[in-house]
Amino acid sequence: MAGPYRSRSAAVSGKSDEIQLRIDPMHVDFDEEVFGLRKQVRQLRNVTQEIESEAKYKNDFLNQLQMTLIDAQAGVKNNMRRLNKSIIREGSNHVMHVVLFALLCFFVVYLWSKISRR
Repeated sequence: MAGPYRSRSAAVSGKSDEIQLRIDPMHVDFDEEVFGLRKQVRQLRNVTQEIESEAKYKNDFLNQLQMTLIDAQAGVKNNMRRLNKSIIREGSNHVMHVVLFALLCFFVVYLWSKISRR
């Protein structure tokens, strides 16, 4: 090898898909330059393949997550429907039970406070 590559690459401003190459014509070793460019292209191709496989994996994962979410929403909807039917069938006695329980608790606290003052 005759040292570092003598080409310089820079992206043209505004257009990221164009690359400008400047090669020093006095010290040209085209085989070495082509080999270096092929190596860079191979590395870029490997990176893009990795990105593609990762994107496919993430897309499959998101699809599975979406299906799980749809199933969970359907289950919640069915359970809410059953609960509403049960409340209608059984009546609204549960509200009365809660109110009576609250009154009983307040009465117990009231009696306890009266007894503890003595």
